[in-house]
Amino acid sequence: MTDATGHDTDRTRALIVLLTGASVIGVGPIFVRLAEVGPAAAGMWRLVFSLPLLFILARRNGGTGAPTRATVLAGIAFAFDLGFWHYGIAYTSVAKATVLSNLTPVVVTAVAWIFLKQRPRRMFLVAVGLAVAGAWIMAAARHGGALGKAPALGDAFSVATAFWYAMYFLAVSSARQSQAATRIMFWSSLTGAPLMLLAALGLGERLLPITSTGWAACIGLGIMHVAGQGSIAWALGRLPAATASVVVLIQPVVAALLGWWIFGELFGHLQMLGAGIALSGVVLAQWASRARPVVPAEAV
Repeated sequence: MTDATGHDTDRTRALIVLLTGASVIGVGPIFVRLAEVGPAAAGMWRLVFSLPLLFILARRNGGTGAPTRATVLAGIAFAFDLGFWHYGIAYTSVAKATVLSNLTPVVVTAVAWIFLKQRPRRMFLVAVGLAVAGAWIMAAARHGGALGKAPALGDAFSVATAFWYAMYFLAVSSARQSQAATRIMFWSSLTGAPLMLLAALGLGERLLPITSTGWAACIGLGIMHVAGQGSIAWALGRLPAATASVVVLIQPVVAALLGWWIFGELFGHLQMLGAGIALSGVVLAQWASRARPVVPAEAV
């Protein structure tokens, strides 16, 4: 009984950390819009400004160690994830870019089922269906000028993001079996930063912000990366990747609300309905996954 209670407590804490991290990441699109640099350059600054903090945290938590295959793969996947997502933010609305990029549960569940033999429960599949349906309703809702300057291109970039975000999830989930979250974050960020710089240079982007507001947004991206993505990486050591990928669908809800508040991107009745359905899927996913306990990874 004690072990079960301890497991429930650890799981609840992991869910709270995951939800908090996902909510923080939802602020990311706002910083990207305010950064005054190209989309890939914004991703570079996000990683660059996060590295000093990640280095300090990793040193306090056992050291940085050496990069592993999983952390390098996580860094490569995350660089592609940021590149496609930031270009999606540039060409479509904040809400749609974040929603479509978070269709990750479909990819994660499919890959885990096919390659890792982790067959999901039927109720979990229903939960994924609800979450994705709610996300799609939010994306499909059309309101005035909320679609962005090139919505079709932005939507395509955002959908591509879902694949790379799924690869990142799976790589981090694998690395968390033996490594601390801060170590994984440090090496994946160090791997991704030069890739983002090369992409920004190749695409001819502006690299430096113009005003103090732009620099503040770039620094904010770095802090957000440590707090948000670090929380997600920590929680992935204690929750199944498929479950975590559904929970983080709270990101588009946060992003949509902030996009409406700051940039005037309308958040209409259909989008609110979609948000409600997506969150219902999140709750159902947690209930369904409780029926099959997963032994948490050893604390690191």
